[in-house]
Amino acid sequence: MGEQRRKFSREFKIEAVRRVTDGRETVAEIARALGIEPNNLYGWVKQLKNEASDAFRGNGKLTAQDEEIRRLRRQLADVTEERDILKKTAIWFAKQSR
Repeated sequence: MGEQRRKFSREFKIEAVRRVTDGRETVAEIARALGIEPNNLYGWVKQLKNEASDAFRGNGKLTAQDEEIRRLRRQLADVTEERDILKKTAIWFAKQSR
């Protein structure tokens, strides 16, 4: 069987990301010192940038309001992508009709 997934506290992740952003050590050095994979560390940096104060909330359970925000952001991204596709299609058809 595979290894059991390790869990890290919010404080641990924030401290690890702080070390990365300080720039005194490489990601590989920090990961080795903390006993984690560099990919985990890169993921934490990205997560902290994307979610600001909500990063590393804890047990993964979102409040109803946070779930709604997440759902709406996903919906907005889908609609934006659809709009962009329709724009490109309209431009293509306009060029073909000339």
